[in-house]
Amino acid sequence: MQDLLTKFENLTIQSDFIFKKVMSRKRICKHLLEELLQIEIADINYLEAEKTLEPEYTSRGIRLDIIVADDKNTHYNLEMQVKNNKNPDTDTYVLPKRSRYYQALLDIDLLQKGQPYDLLPPTFIIFICVFDFFELGSYVYTFKKRCLEDLELELPDEATTMILNTKGTHGNISEDIKSFYDYVNNHIVTTDFTKQIDDEISYLKLDTKVRREFMLMEARLLDERREGEAVGIAKGKKIGLVEGEAIGLAKEKLATAKRLFSMGLSVQDIAKATSLPIEQVEALQAEQT
Repeated sequence: MQDLLTKFENLTIQSDFIFKKVMSRKRICKHLLEELLQIEIADINYLEAEKTLEPEYTSRGIRLDIIVADDKNTHYNLEMQVKNNKNPDTDTYVLPKRSRYYQALLDIDLLQKGQPYDLLPPTFIIFICVFDFFELGSYVYTFKKRCLEDLELELPDEATTMILNTKGTHGNISEDIKSFYDYVNNHIVTTDFTKQIDDEISYLKLDTKVRREFMLMEARLLDERREGEAVGIAKGKKIGLVEGEAIGLAKEKLATAKRLFSMGLSVQDIAKATSLPIEQVEALQAEQT
């Protein structure tokens, strides 16, 4: 319990939990979007309570991202990314496919509510990364679909992906976005905007309901990890048992082959009787002579 309390006290904006709580404050989320996109937004509404595919977004129901729509019905999905994770099976970074996955979920959810596909609203998938995914030093990497034969030709599907790089060194961003990057990286308060964020985090850490929510979330994640470890151990034991049985059977076949050699049987007959490859039986014969 004490370790969890210490962990809670040390949480920063880089924490998924704290990031979501801070961005749940309308004035902060709205200002971040306005400064990032250099637009004016009259109002935003939070949509996650309406999500029909919530289990797909979560780890046992724990949402990691935040979804809002503005007064013009443009939808925004924001998420903090601290680690540049790889898929161990493919040895490829997961972020690009994660953006595609989030885009698909946004579109599917809208269509499930009866929205005709040709009236799908503009969407922005926004990852705030505490690393430079492309290692080019840009503050922001913005992606839209373009024609390979004519790069000036853009597919107007109104779907945009933005990968923010808090470690960036160049590009065109506002002073408040730059100060936000500094705050994410080093917890430095340099503007009124980051002071609002810092004050909000301080307030959250004093809220007993927020602390309890964090404790419950961590307990659920711990249960999930333990279940995963238990499944892994069980699979490992099963694999080990199968491998052990295979090794035992192979040794038994070799012992049988040796006994058959002592009885004067041919290589072909021994291979047929033991199901051992003829090459292996011949090698065993050479050892016997």
